[in-house]
Amino acid sequence: MRLSLTRTFVSAATVIGLAAGSLAGASISSAASESTAKPAASTQDVSALAVTNLGLTVARAKNWQCFLTRSGYEPWEHNGLLGTDSWKAAQRMFNARGYNGGTRLVVDGVVGQYTIKALQRFLNSFGFGLAVDGIAGPRTTDAFWEFNGVPTQDPRCV
Repeated sequence: MRLSLTRTFVSAATVIGLAAGSLAGASISSAASESTAKPAASTQDVSALAVTNLGLTVARAKNWQCFLTRSGYEPWEHNGLLGTDSWKAAQRMFNARGYNGGTRLVVDGVVGQYTIKALQRFLNSFGFGLAVDGIAGPRTTDAFWEFNGVPTQDPRCV
């Protein structure tokens, strides 16, 4: 009698353990499917990640946006955040004025090596004497900072 009671108890414990394990597995698999079902990053998240001020404050970045506007390359924003529209305007200007070094920049708003080289050539045309290496190092960011230090009075840029 005792042996059959022990077997019954062990069998019941095994069934309960299997059931609990199945439930735990179900919750883990549903948790996994929930994480894969999350929506992709919103446009607002992506645009925030795409801001590349290269060391400029908001005020100095507005000066760059205003410079682009006055030069005929509208960035469509004057908020001091150099997002893809601002860099597309800069890339259009670099291409049109020959700062691309003979390699036409893709106008995509991405601040890559060729855009940095074009920026360095542009800054060198104002006497900054930078190495054109495509690296936004301290000398490049300092020159960009200095170039954008003069505030503008353009009403489109307030």
